[in-house]
Amino acid sequence: MWVTKPRNRELTTEQKEQNKAFSARRFFVEHRIRTVKIFRVAQERFRLNPQKYEQVILTICGIVRLRIGALILALGKAGK
Repeated sequence: MWVTKPRNRELTTEQKEQNKAFSARRFFVEHRIRTVKIFRVAQERFRLNPQKYEQVILTICGIVRLRIGALILALGKAGK
């Protein structure tokens, strides 16, 4: 969690490192959100059947994961 600076004092070195680590995670997440919004389904009004929204969003997230190389498929018994 983000550590705020106390009034009239400085952050400790440990608190500064926590903020850097939090910022790095936040940076990654915000870039993934931007990548999903490129498809415009997540940022505009969804005009299809509302029951299909989850399926569409999960498909887009799968495309984004494939695009960034983070798609890891679990191998079942057939894949061994």
